[in-house]
Amino acid sequence: MPASATKSLRVAVLADSDTRWKWGALTAQRLAPADAGIRLDGYLLRGRATPTARQLKEVGVRADSLREVTGVEFLRAMGDASYDVLVLALVGGGVQAMLHGLRATWAGTGARPVVVTGYVGVVYEKLADGLLLRHGADLVLANSRHDADRFRAVYEGVGADASSVTEVALPFLGGAPYTGEHDPYTVVFAAQPSVPDSRKDRTYLLNRLIGHARRHPEREVLLKLRSKPGEHTTHIEETPYQKLAQGKDLPANFRLVYGHMGEVLDRTDLLVTVSSTAALEALHRRIPTVILTDLGVREVLGNHHFTGSGCLASWDQLDAGHRPVADGKWVARQGVAADGTYGTAFDTARERIAKLLDRPGGLPPLTPYYTPETAPGYLPGILARHHLGPDGVPLPGAPAADKEPGPVRQIVRRAARGAYRHGVQRVAPVIRRMGEL
Repeated sequence: MPASATKSLRVAVLADSDTRWKWGALTAQRLAPADAGIRLDGYLLRGRATPTARQLKEVGVRADSLREVTGVEFLRAMGDASYDVLVLALVGGGVQAMLHGLRATWAGTGARPVVVTGYVGVVYEKLADGLLLRHGADLVLANSRHDADRFRAVYEGVGADASSVTEVALPFLGGAPYTGEHDPYTVVFAAQPSVPDSRKDRTYLLNRLIGHARRHPEREVLLKLRSKPGEHTTHIEETPYQKLAQGKDLPANFRLVYGHMGEVLDRTDLLVTVSSTAALEALHRRIPTVILTDLGVREVLGNHHFTGSGCLASWDQLDAGHRPVADGKWVARQGVAADGTYGTAFDTARERIAKLLDRPGGLPPLTPYYTPETAPGYLPGILARHHLGPDGVPLPGAPAADKEPGPVRQIVRRAARGAYRHGVQRVAPVIRRMGEL
């Protein structure tokens, strides 16, 4: 029965990392009508970045149910369950695999939920690749007017239907607007797991942050970390800042902090980052924000996205007391909604979902742009990584279970993930350094 009739929305979210769970769950809440309740069921796709209990707690989003699944287990659950909306909060390849798997799962049923997908934050790389992998969802959410225009241009440019592109805003914006300096004045550096990725560059940024604390003993300088060693986020972090900080003589006004970014921003006077989405959260609250240029303005860093923002600056300028002023026109196009329009940013998406749910005869089958005919050398590999055949049907021997894994199986899985993370964070960097000799 559609949500419009029950005044309650049943939503499932499939996520593959802590960041994407945060985006997916908060997006689900934003998509629910103001006068409707919401039943939120979370599914965490098993993999290297499956969130830990600590990461889930830090995100701060509560679900009515939450469980870890393989892709095949998830597809089986979607065949048995009845939802109004399904949010796919996955990397592009995962979205494409699930779209084909869901098409096969729902074939001949005549009923299915509205399928929604999108991006966690700033889209600064693999634009065409990521977008075409997401094509086929009923709604492809764009976090800003800027992104919506780019998304439509890509789809139209390859002859794909662009009607799914729907402008919204980042779902995790919020908090009180910045009203003035705190005591003490607080500088926060928002770390990213993989930007920059080299030990040399990360050490440089850490040393400059520590140096800023020494030059300004009257300030509190915080290094905001995303994860603890051994935990994974959306991106692999091979050289965590907390490890680089070990053994250094840290000034008394310098601290490493974890926790919810919104709570950290509550006491921030200057947000500094290379290209973190935290910059958009800060700009939404009108907190002075700096995008560092020390390592260049480069696509690989993602800070090129902020050209024209008025926020680009170097540590030398910050040490000298520079305070950036964001460009209002640029901010308005980035979905930051600092002008007070954030409350209505999801109205169009809600209206589109309501119309789709009330569509006579239900929804048509999902129709991704990539098919065995349009991408025969690309699509089968993407599907196979999720144990699906070219037709989206699970391959023989695909890992699935009819019941929740027992204690022994859970221990084995945790041990396997721990071994993988150890290999990524400890062994792989050593091998790469040896190869550079």
